[in-house]
Amino acid sequence: MRTPFSLLAERWHPSAEVVRRAALAALVMSVVIVVTGGAVRLTGSGLGCKTWPTCTGDSVTPTPAMGFHGIIEFTNRMLTYVLCAAVGWAILAARCATPWRRSLTRLGWWQFWVVMSNAVLGGITVLVRLNPYVVAAHMLSALALVWVALLTWERAKEGDGPPRPLVAQPVLRLSQLLVGVTGALVVAGTMVTGAGHHPGDSSDVPRVPINYDRLAQLHTDFACLTVGLSLAVIFVLAAVKAPPAARARARELFVVLLAQAAVGFVQYFTDAPELLVGIHMLGAALTWIAVLRIPLALRARDEVEAPAALPAQETPETAATPV
Repeated sequence: MRTPFSLLAERWHPSAEVVRRAALAALVMSVVIVVTGGAVRLTGSGLGCKTWPTCTGDSVTPTPAMGFHGIIEFTNRMLTYVLCAAVGWAILAARCATPWRRSLTRLGWWQFWVVMSNAVLGGITVLVRLNPYVVAAHMLSALALVWVALLTWERAKEGDGPPRPLVAQPVLRLSQLLVGVTGALVVAGTMVTGAGHHPGDSSDVPRVPINYDRLAQLHTDFACLTVGLSLAVIFVLAAVKAPPAARARARELFVVLLAQAAVGFVQYFTDAPELLVGIHMLGAALTWIAVLRIPLALRARDEVEAPAALPAQETPETAATPV
């Protein structure tokens, strides 16, 4: 059975470089959507559109009476379509490349479904009037998209063979522990935001009912633990003569963490000005990318022989995350 995907694959054969660029575009847009989502909150535009999926009960677009906040919120919603276009390009490039790499197509579809689920979660965020726990889940879902987009980009530079470890198992486990601790740091950060100075709207928005200073201290504790663990990873990778790429990525993470910590401390002692909070959110996305890249540099995938013939189609229903 022929499908639009298979018909396009007969006529368009993007190079491996085009596939990598498409994957990178999707990754960049996943970071952009994190930053613009933060801008919605920091400008108090979280309820600029009063409902979802329309902007008002009678209009899909914001009305002049909604002013600046309606434009900000609606613009962020429209950027979701740009993100979908980038993800769609990544899916089509992976599907039409010769030889067809099924793993990349599947990862592209996973990005699509994460985008769709996060769009729905964003709508729920509006409907529940910016409940802080739903807002936190919305942010974490956006970072999940960053994860899958990063994995797609990294896999686009590798073969499709089974993963082959380049270091001993305890070293790999240490890098995975670093990822887990960094993830806890990010979660703690969303709780600080949920109790902090920027509820996302000027109306009576619910907040996390935990003391802000205590949550900030917990976040700081995780930050110190993450920085210390990242430093340990740097020394361990050097001691075992890990691949140069892995050692370079560990150093990059350490630098990003120090910069992020500096912004966080200044932000806390200056009552969280909007610009610094926005930079801190961008830093959270970059920190997440930096830590995820370390385990990926500690294993390799070799090229495998291309299949004799391409299957007729790849659909979302058959897509699954590769190991």
